[in-house]
Amino acid sequence: MTAPIRFPFATPPEPGQAVQVAPDVLWLRLPLPMALDHVNVYALADADGWTLVDTGMDARRTRAAWAAALAGPLAGRRVARVLVTHHHPDHVGLAGWFQAQGAELLIPRTAWLYARMLTLDVQPLPGPELLAHWRGAGMDPDLLARRAGERPFNFADCVAPLPPGFTRLVEGQVLHLAGRRWQVRMGDGHAPEQATLWSLDDLLVIGGDQLLPGISANIGVYATEPGADPLADWLASCRRFLPLARPDHLVLPGHKLPYTGLPHRLGRMVAEHLDALDRLRAHLAAGPCTAVGTFAVLFDRAIGEGEYGLALVEALAHLNHLLHRGEVMRESRDGVWWWHAAPARGDDSGG
Repeated sequence: MTAPIRFPFATPPEPGQAVQVAPDVLWLRLPLPMALDHVNVYALADADGWTLVDTGMDARRTRAAWAAALAGPLAGRRVARVLVTHHHPDHVGLAGWFQAQGAELLIPRTAWLYARMLTLDVQPLPGPELLAHWRGAGMDPDLLARRAGERPFNFADCVAPLPPGFTRLVEGQVLHLAGRRWQVRMGDGHAPEQATLWSLDDLLVIGGDQLLPGISANIGVYATEPGADPLADWLASCRRFLPLARPDHLVLPGHKLPYTGLPHRLGRMVAEHLDALDRLRAHLAAGPCTAVGTFAVLFDRAIGEGEYGLALVEALAHLNHLLHRGEVMRESRDGVWWWHAAPARGDDSGG
């Protein structure tokens, strides 16, 4: 039986403050304007300055928190580098801001390309591809009509412009930061090519959103790649990390509290999605439904408008996974995809 999860640091730092979690490694927390109301970032100290791991969104409150931190616990060293684990706005949002002040940007190539492309792609209204994606998932027609006339989420609203130029992070690369050698291990599923950092000299792991405690990282299918199978990528990443994980690793995650018990957590992350797939199989065996129609099966809470988009893309991720495995089929009715169990092998009934 694997060791359970434990939380050595019970109290997170206030915005603008820091907690030392290891020599030359500080934990900071920045506000987010959503139900998950924070993101963790880390500052690694070297002689030439700080390396910041992730940055928070580009927002007034975030910049104020950074100003307080740079004047307080980070005073005495310049920001030499920013290391971004993946392209989501709460992690890359202020990378360009720090770059404009002279910091080097370290980031996976895929993450930089996504972030750069999305910040340049500003849409005042949802495009036809996004509307088709929502309609195909079975979004309520009234909600779809309302959202068709509203400004959609744009990266540029909360991510500072990213200038050309970055230093690529690659699988297996060894970085020398905070007096340690860190090996880069890439994860996938929540975001393509997400960097995690594993210290080769002690028991620290910087996990980003790939190694969260207690909450599940969103695994979603978006209009940018509607046929993707990110759940397969996520499960493969968890299983790939398992041989590397030790119960006494101190994991520094992108959200919630630093923790130990990584093998247990990786096992739970796999099991939770396998359980969800089993529930989905049973539901589809009873008859066809849309992606939105699976919310009650996949999630243990009511889905309000604030979580609707994340629930929709995660439902599609689970359905696409079964589609890629040949376990389900779908048919389009007036632009809406209806999903149902595939005939058993040897069944010539078609459908």
